[in-house]
Amino acid sequence: MAFGITRAELAAWKTKVGRGEVALLTHFWLHPRYPGIKTVTKAGCANLDTLLEWGQTYGLEQKHLHMRKGFPHFDLIGDKQKEVLVQEGLWEQIHRFRIPV
Repeated sequence: MAFGITRAELAAWKTKVGRGEVALLTHFWLHPRYPGIKTVTKAGCANLDTLLEWGQTYGLEQKHLHMRKGFPHFDLIGDKQKEVLVQEGLWEQIHRFRIPV
């Protein structure tokens, strides 16, 4: 279940993804498979080559890619989420979602 973002934020992410840009969107998230994890960052891009190349810079493998209709993405959680957000300079998302760095 996703929460903590607005419809406008989700729409902006979808627009960027659809244009073939790598876009990152963090939101609160709870899943029974990941106790203690409270946020996820979706790193998406409709251009698979661009997304996979971007993912390689962070050690992300194609097998972890989620193929959603028009919105392929990586789900980033835990240390990988923190690493990517810091490297991408997305401090607003880090502070807003209280991700410890």
